[in-house]
Amino acid sequence: MSKKLIIITAAAGLVSFAGAFVLGWLTKPPLASRPDESGQPALADVETVPEFPQPGVGVISAVGTASDREKKAMTEKQLKNLVFEVREKVQEYNDKLQELGVREQRLQRAQDTLKEDIKNLDNLRIELISIVTSLKDERDKLLKSKLEIAQTEKDNLVLIAATYDKMDAGSAGKILISMCTSQTQPGKVDSQSSGFDEAVKILYYMTERTKAKLLAELTNTESNLAAFLTRRLKLVFEGK
Repeated sequence: MSKKLIIITAAAGLVSFAGAFVLGWLTKPPLASRPDESGQPALADVETVPEFPQPGVGVISAVGTASDREKKAMTEKQLKNLVFEVREKVQEYNDKLQELGVREQRLQRAQDTLKEDIKNLDNLRIELISIVTSLKDERDKLLKSKLEIAQTEKDNLVLIAATYDKMDAGSAGKILISMCTSQTQPGKVDSQSSGFDEAVKILYYMTERTKAKLLAELTNTESNLAAFLTRRLKLVFEGK
């Protein structure tokens, strides 16, 4: 029994070996051709060169579409950025224009105010010139109306005034009335005559008591003359 089993196992091994040999021989690749007589190695069979797979049309189309989309997306982004920058520049330009407009308005108002001030100053200058001219005229009139007593005649006037102080007020008043009366129209007081100024000078150097009595006497007879003499006394001054 054991012998029969050994024989069967050996037969199965032999069959398996023979099948493996035949399968290996059938699947063995052909040997490369020997080199020809020229010594150059023979080229391998064209059919044995492996071929690389070529990309299909769908793949190329998908790649191209993705690239176009990226380019379009980039272009749109750049355009948006450009539009944003342009808007910022326009807004900045408008802000500057508005600021310049405000400054121009302020300058215009300042110029108008300055022109008005200059006009007012010119009017004030003209008014001041007029006032100064009037004051000069009044000063000239006042200087002309003043009665100056020179030093050379002062001593004589003092002596004459002392004589009048010794007289009664009535007599002294009659003398002064005669001195102030117009030469062309007797009995009429002439404040522009030289005798009127002489009477004022004498009255100036009289004592206060005699002067008061004389003016009181004149008030009873020649009130206008008394008023003229009083006003004229305020304009008397001693020269140097």
